[in-house]
Amino acid sequence: MIRIRGKKNFSTGNEYIVGPDSLQGKDIFYSSGYETIMELRAGTYLSRVEQKFQVTDKIWMTDARGRGGIFLKLKALDDFSMEQSLDLTFMRHGFSLAWITLSDKGSKGQRHDKSGPLIEEITGSALELSLFRGFIIPDDYGLLKSLLIHLSLTAGFDLIITTGGTGLGPRDITPEVALDIIDKRIPGFEQGMLNYSLTKTPHAMISRAAAGTLGQSILLTLPGSPKGVRENLGVVLPALEHALKKLQGDKADCAAGV
Repeated sequence: MIRIRGKKNFSTGNEYIVGPDSLQGKDIFYSSGYETIMELRAGTYLSRVEQKFQVTDKIWMTDARGRGGIFLKLKALDDFSMEQSLDLTFMRHGFSLAWITLSDKGSKGQRHDKSGPLIEEITGSALELSLFRGFIIPDDYGLLKSLLIHLSLTAGFDLIITTGGTGLGPRDITPEVALDIIDKRIPGFEQGMLNYSLTKTPHAMISRAAAGTLGQSILLTLPGSPKGVRENLGVVLPALEHALKKLQGDKADCAAGV
């Protein structure tokens, strides 16, 4: 249960920043314990009979006095007015996806990105997605590292997929960033992608795509070309839903239904 407090008119599709009631500077606040807020992953729905909001992000911010707290970014799912407060329950269905394209030229608008939207299209055809977000950033180690940590450990996206930067070029740093922060590698994903790619081209031997977990998120690093995205993602998609459920605490027998 989470309580949203304040007086506000909400419009469908608009996003609102909601801070903790212990801080100042916002016209709407939430009242809830830290553990509850940490359970709110990207894509979570907040409901009172009908769905009112969807959590799209969580951000660490400070108020006018310099005190910090976790602020929620909520997307309104209906037009409605709040006069005083709303007590909302939360539920999840489907998975949240964040894709990141690594491209110096793409981040400057000098190259049209096809690989990132293709990740969204292919993943959405195989998994129920409750939320998806895309980012195009330069091949920068620190920027990618901070974004991955935010998307996984703060915002709580279930699946984070990068495209680009897996080769041997001087700016190809994606696997290094991934391996610097992941909790557990998923070698079966890595080997499966490599083995399939080798049936298509010997150049696959220089790809260094990595896969692993960070918190309750799965992180995949794919090649930069649309062809590479389609081939590599197609290999792991049949196992992704099961892997996510296991990572997030599903205790069902892995062999059930086999």
